[in-house]
Amino acid sequence: MNIDYGKDNKERIPYEHYLAEFRKLNPQEAAQRTGIPWHEETQEFEMHMMQKRFLIKWPECTIRKADPEGHGYGAMEDGIPPKIMVMRYLTRGVSSTGSGNFLTYREVPHGEVYFRQFQGRCMMRLAFGYGSNLSLFHAQMEKIGAKKLDMGDAAYEFEFLDKYFVRFILWAGDDEFPPSSQILFSDNFPLSFETEDLAVVGDISINTLKKI
Repeated sequence: MNIDYGKDNKERIPYEHYLAEFRKLNPQEAAQRTGIPWHEETQEFEMHMMQKRFLIKWPECTIRKADPEGHGYGAMEDGIPPKIMVMRYLTRGVSSTGSGNFLTYREVPHGEVYFRQFQGRCMMRLAFGYGSNLSLFHAQMEKIGAKKLDMGDAAYEFEFLDKYFVRFILWAGDDEFPPSSQILFSDNFPLSFETEDLAVVGDISINTLKKI
């Protein structure tokens, strides 16, 4: 995939930084550390993002769907932020399984410091994007195979990356109150991701839904 950074694109420098790290990693060590399958014959990692399988070529970090006949959304193929997320996980992440508990953004380390930015960037965007159209929210979440939850007025759980789960919860607006939302993260997220990364998780997830 050719990437057009555009003039003064702020994604260029971090992308080149993480690509340099990715090129230097030992793929066998990365597979053992993260639990992500490594295919020696094709020199590719196999990962999930938004419940779809992708193959990540090492060392160039080109990405393709694992199902050659797969159609529809492709979160990991969609621009630079998902690729940075993948490279960060493969170079720094660890295999872990959540306890079944979920954290609000405020509950992750330093989450209170960045909460206002996360609220505007992700929670309000989710609320005002779908709070007045729950039927669209249901349709898009079910299209990615998310698990329906009995929370709020509409809620789903999905696997963002392998063993790392996210919950989207919506409350519809009415004449008196605006719509609202909550985004929860499985409690293993802080083991592999920084607090700032979780805003990117929200961005990628919401962007993917809107493109379905």
